[in-house]
Amino acid sequence: MLLYTLCMLAVIGFSVFYLFFYRGWLRDKRLQKPFPQPWRRVLETKVPFYASLPSELQQRLEQHVQLFLAEKTFYGCDGFEVDDTVRVTIAGHACLLVVARSFSDFDDVTSILVYPDAYHVREVQSDGFVVSESNQIRAGEASSHGQVVLAWAECEAGAINPDGQHNVILHEFAHQLDYLDGTADGAPPLSGDQAKHWQQTMTLAYKHLRDSLRHHQKPWLDPYGATEPAEFFAVLTEAFFQQPGHLRAEQPEVYHTLCEFFRLDPLNLR
Repeated sequence: MLLYTLCMLAVIGFSVFYLFFYRGWLRDKRLQKPFPQPWRRVLETKVPFYASLPSELQQRLEQHVQLFLAEKTFYGCDGFEVDDTVRVTIAGHACLLVVARSFSDFDDVTSILVYPDAYHVREVQSDGFVVSESNQIRAGEASSHGQVVLAWAECEAGAINPDGQHNVILHEFAHQLDYLDGTADGAPPLSGDQAKHWQQTMTLAYKHLRDSLRHHQKPWLDPYGATEPAEFFAVLTEAFFQQPGHLRAEQPEVYHTLCEFFRLDPLNLR
């Protein structure tokens, strides 16, 4: 009886450790390894924002990249070979979104599929008894099942043009943050006054963007952001990291709200 009790306590203890402490223990162990110098060179050349970070956040980004590469599985599609340059470039840009947040924001991300270039997707839509098919060309997509798909040519284009309007990696991983509350609705998990402020600020800004396009005025943001709230947040995220000065000048309250969410100010990092 005593042996049975001890065995049960051991099983319970192991189960508690595995469920609540194992992931943290494993991550601490992984972070004890030094960050590889070749990976740092990739960050310096392929993730220009890395150089703007203070040393503390540079180290934190490196740690997030280490965990990202240890925990996420990369797959090359259409014969594309995923090497360390590809993996570190994608991980570096993705982890910018959580460099001042918890890496656990990406716990649900499991796999990254990388195509060499923009890829074709056949989409089937049903409207009652009418079923239609369309062939779409995409540069990336994200799903609520923890999968991110990226076109490497588009990833490279964003990496070499850090002040440009588009960065597909930032865009698709912003969707993953949006999915944290179960739905892609343009609002990541927030609570209390922060949620209320987000709702008010983003609703007004979204309406402003759509009104600008409706009246054929030059929009202050990439028009794709007017498609739906989820795309609005993803496009805003691109602008926040790629064109922070423009975003703050055009929509200071939106910029401030994003600073609070991402817990950093791209214009005042040093």
